[in-house]
Amino acid sequence: MARIDGRLPFQMRSLRLVTGVNPYAEGACLSAFGDTEVLCTASVERGVPGFLEGSGKGWVTAEYAMLPRATHTRTGRDHQKGGRAREISRLIGRSLRASVNLRVLDGYTIRVDCDVLVADGGTRTASITGGWVALAQAMRGLGRSPKLQIAAVSLGRVGGELYLDLAYHEDSVAEVDLNLVLAPGGRLVEVQGTGEDGLFTPAELADMVRAGTEAAEQIFTAQKNALLGQ
Repeated sequence: MARIDGRLPFQMRSLRLVTGVNPYAEGACLSAFGDTEVLCTASVERGVPGFLEGSGKGWVTAEYAMLPRATHTRTGRDHQKGGRAREISRLIGRSLRASVNLRVLDGYTIRVDCDVLVADGGTRTASITGGWVALAQAMRGLGRSPKLQIAAVSLGRVGGELYLDLAYHEDSVAEVDLNLVLAPGGRLVEVQGTGEDGLFTPAELADMVRAGTEAAEQIFTAQKNALLGQ
């Protein structure tokens, strides 16, 4: 069944990953899934959190926020300090750390900031996808590289139909909401799934994971091309 924007159920929106968008950050990527746009920057700092001192490991962490007019109406900046932004920040940080051997970053912390410029659904998955590109650039500057490539994509059930890469008009009425963080070869880093308005079956979950795994290969290619295009 065609969607409002003309896509097939398991068809992604247009995907753009643009590097070189910030002259100061050690890594930077504009991550755009359809109309959703997230500016991801990676900053390299000397030192590690106290709990890692003497461990021989570095650290990777992330912060997520929406700019005031990323949505249809203005949202105050203080609002972004609340639970949703904190939860998404932790998701991004966990996902990015899964791609790195922290021992090769001994003595360094890399902070990845994900600022949503335009929110039209899938901001956390766009943040993880672009955040990894920015992280890889920053590590390259240190003469290092991630051990693993990661990307993320959203899925859900809307009106009884399973869809990939939900835009806001779909996400806002979805009965099921699923976010997948994936590595090449169909491996899963993290799965976030919720029955927002009803339950979903193991078969539906399997169908969404399969569709997300296939879509991730397209995203991995875009990430590689973005890094090669520097």
